[in-house]
Amino acid sequence: MAIERAIAVPTHGRYIVEEAIGGGPWRLLIGFHGYAEAAEAQLERLQCIRVADSWLRVSVQGLHRFYRGRTTDVVASWMTKQDRTLAIDDNVSYVEAVIEEIARAGEVASVAFAGFSQGVAMAFRAAVRSKRPVAGVIALGGDVPPELDLRALANVNRALIGRGSGDQWYGPQTLASDVERLRSARVRVEVEEFEGGHEWTEQFSRATERFLEAER
Repeated sequence: MAIERAIAVPTHGRYIVEEAIGGGPWRLLIGFHGYAEAAEAQLERLQCIRVADSWLRVSVQGLHRFYRGRTTDVVASWMTKQDRTLAIDDNVSYVEAVIEEIARAGEVASVAFAGFSQGVAMAFRAAVRSKRPVAGVIALGGDVPPELDLRALANVNRALIGRGSGDQWYGPQTLASDVERLRSARVRVEVEEFEGGHEWTEQFSRATERFLEAER
């Protein structure tokens, strides 16, 4: 008879941070890419958002790396259904470690978590367990994780939820359900719907700018 077990091991994660101007205090805009993407993809999206110098852009790459198809392009995902609960804990601890490493270089005043597609769930999970003030969650094309109850979601405070009209991965019913859950948790929710598919658009970047500016 075989027994399946899990063991905790140290591993290395990869993130990209813009060169900081000054020594803080900073507000972090920390991003989480979608499935089969790398940290560079989400950083490019964050760089489309025109924000003040006090915001420091950071893009975190998922721990589960693999090659895209038969190419040599290294991409990543956040998790699979296998050992799901353990993977969630690993990912949240990983993000906390990234934030704390940045904080050693300068004060971190608050953190905004921005996710695209599969990265949306990661953004919410990191936000609800954040040890630092949460400036909000920016979510495009992905749903709120099902395991987060109303008490946990209340830690988010503010959320911007985006969806393209032709997005077949994140449908209108899921959007409506997510908005209802968040508002039931007394989260201040803004919704940005646009003409497009499963993509980060210029319109959504402008909506994100307004959302972040209002946080001030």
